[in-house]
Amino acid sequence: MIQLTNLSKSFGGQTLFNDVNLKLARNQKIGFVGRNGSGKSTLFKIILGEESHDSGEVSIPKNYRIGTLKQHLVFTEATVREECALVLPEDEQWNFYKIEKLLFGLGFTEEDLDKDPLSFSGGYQIRINLVKLLATEPNMLLLDEPTNYLDILSLRWLRGFIREFDGEVILITHDRDFMDSVTTHTMGVQRKALRLVSGDSYKYYSTLEMEDETYEKTKANQDKKRKDLEEFVARNKARASTAALAQSKQKELDKMDDMEDLTTDSNLSFNFNYKETPAKIIFRAEELGFGYKANEPLFQNITFAMEKGKRLAIIGKNGKGKSTLLNYIAGELPQQQGELNFHPSTVFAHFGQTNIERLNVKNTIVDEIASMSKEIGIPQARNIAGRMMFSGELGDKKIEVLSGGERSRVMLGKIIATPANLLFLDEPTNHLDMQSIDALADAIEDFEGSLIMVTHSEMLLRRLADALIIFHKGGAEYFDGTYDEFLEKIGWEEEEGSKPKKKKPKIDYKERKKLRKAVTKERNEERKPYTKEIKLCEEKIGVLEAEMAMKNETLEKASNSGDNDLIMELSKEVGLLQQEIDDWFEKLEIASEIDEEIVAKYEEKLEAIDA
Repeated sequence: MIQLTNLSKSFGGQTLFNDVNLKLARNQKIGFVGRNGSGKSTLFKIILGEESHDSGEVSIPKNYRIGTLKQHLVFTEATVREECALVLPEDEQWNFYKIEKLLFGLGFTEEDLDKDPLSFSGGYQIRINLVKLLATEPNMLLLDEPTNYLDILSLRWLRGFIREFDGEVILITHDRDFMDSVTTHTMGVQRKALRLVSGDSYKYYSTLEMEDETYEKTKANQDKKRKDLEEFVARNKARASTAALAQSKQKELDKMDDMEDLTTDSNLSFNFNYKETPAKIIFRAEELGFGYKANEPLFQNITFAMEKGKRLAIIGKNGKGKSTLLNYIAGELPQQQGELNFHPSTVFAHFGQTNIERLNVKNTIVDEIASMSKEIGIPQARNIAGRMMFSGELGDKKIEVLSGGERSRVMLGKIIATPANLLFLDEPTNHLDMQSIDALADAIEDFEGSLIMVTHSEMLLRRLADALIIFHKGGAEYFDGTYDEFLEKIGWEEEEGSKPKKKKPKIDYKERKKLRKAVTKERNEERKPYTKEIKLCEEKIGVLEAEMAMKNETLEKASNSGDNDLIMELSKEVGLLQQEIDDWFEKLEIASEIDEEIVAKYEEKLEAIDA
């Protein structure tokens, strides 16, 4: 297995990671998380030997082969067979049997082998790349955003492939549901270090949160103790009668480690701006149909009513017409077939890839958000920019210098600046990181209005959708039910005859949330006597330390007046107070340990719910 030892890497004076260590175990499948720019892809390149590192060591066993699935698909040969044969050693260039066996195993037919690789759908192009990868017989896979631009069926196929792969995997993806469904461990770059946790991303982030909470409490106690010691030493080091005690306290002070303030990343946090409507039905769609070519409709005969609060997802393979249907309903395409009847109070906001392309690249972020309405002033636009993680001077950046993810956040900012009761969202998670996707899902869930969304994310589908329009079987049909109900009752035709994948999750999102709330309440009840004890100890220690400070002041005055009897008496009282303070600290430590054990116990229960 590969091993990283004390690995460090910096770019332009900025440290990506420092002294990181990792030792992979057999068949570990690791989800690699972290904010954009934290160094995930760079670490992949270092392991692959494509990027140098500043210090440390990368150890790879002899004959241990690492394969990687690139984000971008590039084909140079005229046929699938010839394209896949490119990876074979020079002495095996015409050993097509090896290639054909892999291609047939991944669903290609004899006729497919002589077709142009570019003639296949995105999912099958990924499979061509996987054949090229598997032909090298790798022991380990490094997968950097393999889910990008894949449709829902290709994602489901890739999930099964990774689960069955006999070897080690490190996977980078912003699709949390996909990652958690295939990995055994989660790893992340946390404050320039590498942190590995057994379990899914929820376990990883809850572990970090608990560790940060413990660190902050410990630091607060240490900072208070340090301040008290410093004040005591400053008051007593110059006096002969208390110099020895002051020197002892100084030694204690010198032994204390410095605990730095924790740095935290900003998170996306927002709500959509809901506009009240008396309508029970936002709009009705009657016999909708559209096609770019005559006699070649992408969809037809689509009829449904959009009730207030309904969340409709449009799903299916790429290139079948999902975005076209969304744009057709939004009025961005000429009407061909059917009717759309909107309630007069209906107001919508539209997030689409074409809308993002229409951002004025010469505007600043704040100006672009403010351009949505004359009613939005610069202060309000700046406030919205801040909620989109462009606080302060970041809001003055030009659109032209922003990344794809940053432009998506600007577009979301423009949408939340628009009062609406109907949202149109076309692949809104593209370019967003995991935390931003969670924030988006929370905002959609809290939105009182209606939603029509194009997405390939099964997490969003399961969490949000209560109706579907499915592009499959050569057309599109409306399904009044959840995604799991669709899988159970109808299912994807491409998966017919394969291993059953229609099993509903043991606990859906709402039930999981309810169970987590109950367990959290039970945990808090059990913690109550110990948190009460911790609070009491901290209060007693505070009172005694204040009394200690007063005694020390009196001792200082006695030292100045030379009253030896009073000095002896006060020194004894100070000693007794110190003993009492130490006793309370011991009680505090015991209560804190029990409290931590309770938290750990309930963490296991919460993990079982999330499993």
